[in-house]
Amino acid sequence: MLQKLHIQNYAIIDDLSIEFKQQLNIITGETGAGKSILMGALSLILGQRSDSSVLLNKEKKCVVEGSFDGTANKTIKLFLTNNELDAEEEVLTVRREIAINGKSRAFINDTPVTLTQLKELSLLLVDLHQQFDTLELGDTDFQREVLDALAGNNELLHEYGGFYKQYIATKKELEELLQQQTAANATYDYNKFLYDELEAASLKPNELEELDAELKLLSNAENIKQQLGNVYFKLKESEEPLVEQLKLLYNKMQGLTQYHTGIEELAKRLQSAQIELKDIADELEAISDGVQYSAERFQLVNDRIALGYKLQKKHGVANTADLLAIQDSLQQKLNDVLNISEAITAKEKQTAQLLKQCEQAAKTIATNRAKAIKPFTEKVNTLLKQVGMPNAQIKVELATFALNQYGSDAIAFLFDANKSNRFEPLHKVASGGELSRLMLCIKSLVAKKLQLPTLIFDEIDTGISGEAAKQVGNIMKDLAVNHQLIAITHQPQIAAKANAHFFVHKAIKEDKIVTAVKLLNNDERITAIAQMLSGEKPTAAALQNAREMVGN
Repeated sequence: MLQKLHIQNYAIIDDLSIEFKQQLNIITGETGAGKSILMGALSLILGQRSDSSVLLNKEKKCVVEGSFDGTANKTIKLFLTNNELDAEEEVLTVRREIAINGKSRAFINDTPVTLTQLKELSLLLVDLHQQFDTLELGDTDFQREVLDALAGNNELLHEYGGFYKQYIATKKELEELLQQQTAANATYDYNKFLYDELEAASLKPNELEELDAELKLLSNAENIKQQLGNVYFKLKESEEPLVEQLKLLYNKMQGLTQYHTGIEELAKRLQSAQIELKDIADELEAISDGVQYSAERFQLVNDRIALGYKLQKKHGVANTADLLAIQDSLQQKLNDVLNISEAITAKEKQTAQLLKQCEQAAKTIATNRAKAIKPFTEKVNTLLKQVGMPNAQIKVELATFALNQYGSDAIAFLFDANKSNRFEPLHKVASGGELSRLMLCIKSLVAKKLQLPTLIFDEIDTGISGEAAKQVGNIMKDLAVNHQLIAITHQPQIAAKANAHFFVHKAIKEDKIVTAVKLLNNDERITAIAQMLSGEKPTAAALQNAREMVGN
């Protein structure tokens, strides 16, 4: 609910405050006094663009501030919380400032916000319908919301929305897996060839390095055996083998230990050297016996090394460990292809299941929409006759469409203003006044179903009078029982239905004409309505007629 609108330095408004009431607020007044200017100022806090041309005093900034009682609304609370704005205040304040250089600033609860944030919030606070403003009525989302509200689809749509969101996410995951599979398949055969080649080689850890050492040994087997034999001969088999000589020397020193304390230690060291040389000789003999040249083994090792070097060169590595790492990597890539195939199968099954759930829910939603069309069009067409459009008819077409976040229907409101049976989209055939009245009829039907914010109608009475104007007033009066409604009107029949009647007039301030607004009491209302009926100086009959209209 819009509690208060405060305007400073806008167009011909110097400083103006209006405290709106609940239910039906009517604004009437003199021609050119600024009724529509009020709507222009209000549109600033709803996110419309502006510039310094709106300034009454070019040396002062323009300020428009609205105070709303909307903090109990869960959707508004959620918006404030999500945008890190103060959600604890009882009154929600929205302010727009236009500086003298034309730059604009917006505030929600005194916190600076962007114009986009302001527009998003304004949709939750105010539904402003001006003459010739047909975008909302012709908008497919609005048409769908109307039909779904009357069809009672809200819970179904919430459930369907969950299925559809999961379906889209799962479908995207499936597409990504398929792309991965395509990329993997492109290299699968080559990777399989490389892996099979390495697997056939059956390399063992450090094998090539060990074979390389063995090949060197085999290539020099004769020389190694000869040299080892020479050393062994000197140590143990010659006429004066070193091992035996050291043993004799030890024995000689052993007989001298009693004469000098240092000789015993040196004798022990000599004995250790003799034992060590004997061990060396034995090990050399064992190694020599093990060194056996085999042409067959030499060829086998040589061939194995050649294969290994060929693989190393092919893969650009220098050791067995790197080749084995590449083999493991190739095996992982091949396994990944198999895993992707399994994941794709599972994801396809999940996607198909979600699609089935979406289609079933969408079918139920479509059935409910189809059932709601006839009573909706009949009621709207009846209301159109009441508001002075006896030949006008609305028609709703429901066509199957691609699955989307709201189901599988394409919804279109079509209009025939003259019983021609040629129904066309609203914006092509309906005038501004017709669209305004049509919007009123539609909103009066869905007001209880949808959480409509404050409704504002700017000159919805264009092109009507008499009984039609009276019926428009009745519809607005009924609509305002559960919604705050603000309307600018020229029709006394509509003004008479007001719960609060504001009169806009011109005033002189510092030799300038400015806009002023007054909340009329009952007597003033009767006079204002009588003037609307018969002119500036109403007759007694007009005054009596006005009393009767207000009384009704």
